Amino acid sequence: MSRHGSPASSEFRRDFAELAIALALIGLGAVVAWDAAHMRTGVAAYSRIGPRAFPYAIAAGLAALGFATALSALRSASPARERDEIMPMVWIVSGLLAQMALLRFAGFALATGAVFAATAKAFGRGPLWITYPFGAVLSLAIWLFFAKGLQLVLPAGPIENAAAGGVSGLWAVLSALF
Repeated sequence: MSRHGSPASSEFRRDFAELAIALALIGLGAVVAWDAAHMRTGVAAYSRIGPRAFPYAIAAGLAALGFATALSALRSASPARERDEIMPMVWIVSGLLAQMALLRFAGFALATGAVFAATAKAFGRGPLWITYPFGAVLSLAIWLFFAKGLQLVLPAGPIENAAAGGVSGLWAVLSALF
């Protein structure tokens, strides 16, 4: 270390991984800006803020993060890297693959419950026989909120169809009483 608190030139190493991330962020921002520039809006000319405003804001934010990351990589020495743990990554990727495989025929709740359980296992929380049902029930509540409350279409399986019928029946009884 030099007397000014910066690493001595013999110890200083650039963080090339951080520079690669910075370039990827800047590149992604450029792609989003290009896409926004070529967007067909169909909005009248009097509109001050149209559908292009938010993609441009996102592109500017990505570019700003990219430049800040590059500046950080060029100004400071790279820290020592921790060793990657492979098994948590395997659990999370397995959960995502299970969700993709289950989503079409099992529905949102069971498929997303698999991701929840695998991620919980990756972080060392609880056995699968507890986390999977908990994740499925939580995912069913989320599905009901989106499908019934917001009228958005999410993949439904047998559990979602039964829950939707139960919610509709409960709503009919409550509306008849009040």
